[in-house]
Amino acid sequence: MVIIEVSLPSGFIMTSRSRMLLENRTIVKKTEVKANVVYIYLEKLNDESQTFILQLEQVIQVKNLKPASIKIYDYYQPGGLQISYSSGERS
Repeated sequence: MVIIEVSLPSGFIMTSRSRMLLENRTIVKKTEVKANVVYIYLEKLNDESQTFILQLEQVIQVKNLKPASIKIYDYYQPGGLQISYSSGERS
């Protein structure tokens, strides 16, 4: 099983519609939202390219917004290969 861990920017939440659309994809086993982190559980990955779109809603105005990050790792070997990405807006 593969986990995509998405740390949301401060002041943002994932919309319920976005969660529903993710969960309706056959590759997605389940999703969890804890505080400002979204966990997307995938049964497996193959060599096909996949795109996941998360629609976010800003609920609190935050100054000096910090970059969000995305980690992808194997559920059964979390210390193994990880792919990380972070991005953010600059003022």
